[in-house]
Amino acid sequence: MRALRAAGIRDERLLDAVRTTPRAAFVPAGQVAAAYRDVPVAIGQGQVTTQPSLSAMMIESLGLGGTEHVLEVGTGLGFQTALLARLAADVVSIEIRPDIARRAHANLARQGVRNVELRVGDGSGGVPDRAPYDAVLMSAAFPEVPVPLVAQVRPRGRLVQPIGPGGQEQVVCFERTASGLEPLRVLNMARFVRLQGRYGFPSDDVEFP
Repeated sequence: MRALRAAGIRDERLLDAVRTTPRAAFVPAGQVAAAYRDVPVAIGQGQVTTQPSLSAMMIESLGLGGTEHVLEVGTGLGFQTALLARLAADVVSIEIRPDIARRAHANLARQGVRNVELRVGDGSGGVPDRAPYDAVLMSAAFPEVPVPLVAQVRPRGRLVQPIGPGGQEQVVCFERTASGLEPLRVLNMARFVRLQGRYGFPSDDVEFP
């Protein structure tokens, strides 16, 4: 918790969610020791989790009050998903890799998280049949916000995304206005995996419809 407070996290609901959600339940068995540190954790297939302080920073910027309908792009093994589920009314989370999604589903079920709809598919286009969203959290980097996602954010809703080519990004919080998405602030610099998909980067190991 010291790392979160040092990062400037002040939302007590969020701090309580992190405190009561065991990160060790959302990492591979061989990575349990790393779950207790404020570091990214490798989860296989070239993917890593976001370190807790950065994840909390991104979530806090969404300004969740408990009534929101949230989209998460990049489920990973479900830790961030579980935090969002405890802070919003419901979460739609989409993961491009079926094996990782299956593991996330099992992790969330074991922790009793019920208000998450987990999809397997290309998150670069969002989940249009469940839009609009009050908040969108992107866990992968691209130089711009994909056009389909802009349209899925409700007016005055927020979207957080690492903006860059993958490897060194500005994590930016946007707000949806009448003219589109407007940047509110840069949260931090960070390293993220690339957003893959029809509206993201091509992939050698995942096929897109």
